[in-house]
Amino acid sequence: MNLKKYLVRALHRLQKGPGYTYKELLVWYCDNTNTHGPKRIIKEGPKKKLIWFFLTLLFASLVFWQWGILINTYLSYNVTSSLSIGFKTMKFPAVTVCNANPFKYSEVKHLLKELDRLIEAALERILQPTPGNGSENVSPPLDLELWNQIPLVLIDKHDKDNPVILDIFETNQTAGANETAAGNETKEKKYKLAVKLCSHQGSDNCTYRNFTSAAQAVTEWYILQSTSILSKVPLHERIRMGYQAEDMILACLYGAEPCNYKNFTQIYHPDHGNCYIFNWGMDEEALNSSNPGAEFGLKLILDISQQDYIPYLSSAAGARLMLHQQKSFPFLKDQGIYAMAGTETSIGVLVDELERMGYPYSDCTMNGSDVPVKNLYSQYNTSYSIQACLRSCFQNHMVEICGCGHYMFPLPEGVNYCNNEDNPGWAYCYSSLRSSIKQRQICIDSCKETCNDTQYKMTISMADWPSEASEDWIFHILSYERDMSTNVTLDRNGIIKLNIYFQEYNYRTISESAATTIVWLLSSLGGQFGFWMGGSVLCLIEFGEIIIDSLWITIINVIGWCKGLKQRRARARYPDAPPTVSELVEAHTNLGFQHEAAGALPRDEALPPEPGTPPPNYDSLRVQPLDVLGPDSDAE
Repeated sequence: MNLKKYLVRALHRLQKGPGYTYKELLVWYCDNTNTHGPKRIIKEGPKKKLIWFFLTLLFASLVFWQWGILINTYLSYNVTSSLSIGFKTMKFPAVTVCNANPFKYSEVKHLLKELDRLIEAALERILQPTPGNGSENVSPPLDLELWNQIPLVLIDKHDKDNPVILDIFETNQTAGANETAAGNETKEKKYKLAVKLCSHQGSDNCTYRNFTSAAQAVTEWYILQSTSILSKVPLHERIRMGYQAEDMILACLYGAEPCNYKNFTQIYHPDHGNCYIFNWGMDEEALNSSNPGAEFGLKLILDISQQDYIPYLSSAAGARLMLHQQKSFPFLKDQGIYAMAGTETSIGVLVDELERMGYPYSDCTMNGSDVPVKNLYSQYNTSYSIQACLRSCFQNHMVEICGCGHYMFPLPEGVNYCNNEDNPGWAYCYSSLRSSIKQRQICIDSCKETCNDTQYKMTISMADWPSEASEDWIFHILSYERDMSTNVTLDRNGIIKLNIYFQEYNYRTISESAATTIVWLLSSLGGQFGFWMGGSVLCLIEFGEIIIDSLWITIINVIGWCKGLKQRRARARYPDAPPTVSELVEAHTNLGFQHEAAGALPRDEALPPEPGTPPPNYDSLRVQPLDVLGPDSDAE
């Protein structure tokens, strides 16, 4: 009770100015506020009061509407991009060079022998589909079990509603197909080559990958089959079967300093075999370019040994190269370029630096630590990139759904690569997963761009190299330096010369900045409030003050209501009116006479009270005054 008295008295002291009712408080606010409009509502006549009330309500609504737009614009976290050009000495990019062919054919021929015999026989059937063309009598017989795991088929689309699927190595069907092909339409228009992929061998749950050209179909089939074979080969054996640095890198010069294959870092890339990176920055500091221009860049002469290419695996000849940042993994399939054999390729480089704002302005990451996908490329100790994230995401889904990992991507711990023997339906699962839009969208939503990135823009020019006049002595020297032999072992089809250099030291920085800041928001809010209502920050403080005063009045009313409720409950418990003072005195007097009369009785009638009986309590007859505190009770 004491706490309530103190609280009510304190609130009453604070409320002496505005008043004790909501009406008094509102009138006091309109009469004292600095905001235009409310004063005119209480001081004007009835008609103008109505007009000013409408105008004040209208403009207040406009203010809140504009405030909502401004706050929503600020919370959208838009950015603006700015372009600036600078000039400085720059780090030379990391340069990755690979052979377009991943393995030497002489090293892997024993592994692909049966596969090559199958594709040669299949091509013979495709090009000359006549009975008795000789492929049935091949000695030794073909390994049709390997073929049936992922077969090539012909699809007869003469009847579009009921296409006929023809197995290439089934003689009867092929003969019938040839007889049907004797019609007016040519075979190329009616038959399409496709790769048949089934969930397991002999299953009816199959899909067909159609191709417009037999060359595409053969290449895709060969890649799937060779992937299954090579995935079982240990990594050190695959490295041994690839092109070695001392055989591939014939000459190297960086600026005025000579270099050789020992200045390159070897990594194994599933698409291109052994790749070699110059200036990767893993073990040494990155090299700076002293000046722009071709004479201050990197010059390489490469031998791609085109005569040792795998015929059905690599249809393109040349070197695959890529410029990238130090300590980043080279994704040559996405960002690499080809250099053609027998040419000198000059690559002029310009640098673009991208600086993105992080959360909440853009969904980018600094180092990939906040990305939910485990980066499988971290085993190379490389930095995060969105390409690494997307491939890691796909490989994780492949392992989860198909039960094995694809040969082209790094493996999670404790998982094996897919192959036809251990995972008969892996190609069907891989094809379904690769064509799944849902899977792609999951990975795109999970991965993030890096906030800071460096991109290298390349200007490429080519010329024949060496010229006819100089090729004799150049090939003699290069052959002697490689093989220590006077015989010419090199030719134009296997030699590539590369020149990589900065075109200029100007670099462009594309940076993001916040389109709206808190300063912009506050100034815009204040401008709208001042324009429509003639108000300021002090007017907002006054509005906050009236809200606090309203809360105080509400608290006082609640406390008064609670006390009134308590009093009503007390009256309901004791319905009789409390005795007056005169009635209490009269009752006390009558009680005294009763005691005197009791003393005059005989001994046997006036018995003393029994031991232990308490004396009568007269204090219980006293009436406790009610603690009623009026609104004007502010005495201290």
